[in-house]
Amino acid sequence: MGPLALVVLVAVVLAAGCGSEGSAAGPPRYDLTVTYWPTGRSGQPRIATLTCDPDGGSHPNYAQACDALLQHEDVLEPVAGNVACTQIYGGDQVATLSGGGVTASFSRENGCEIARWDKLAPILELPG
Repeated sequence: MGPLALVVLVAVVLAAGCGSEGSAAGPPRYDLTVTYWPTGRSGQPRIATLTCDPDGGSHPNYAQACDALLQHEDVLEPVAGNVACTQIYGGDQVATLSGGGVTASFSRENGCEIARWDKLAPILELPG
């Protein structure tokens, strides 16, 4: 095999290997349905889908929403029962995130819940 043939063979082998590892897209890190009731559960809900890592879905601000979620994944867990929360009412808004093993509910019924809400507001507050 001549030097030119060897160079061509190496180039073909390298090109064949490029992109093969990890080129098949895996499932997103999060695949959620966001349901938001701006005036409480008795009102009309707004619903969107959100996928993160890779980012997408019908959520109008999916990139900003995914940034908030990935920075504050801890707030997907409910407030622990032994935590004292200020009794400040923040409004009637209610939201849920569900899908892909995630089931989380959010409200603005006290200081602890308001803090959770504020961290994920870019996800939860769907425009009308």
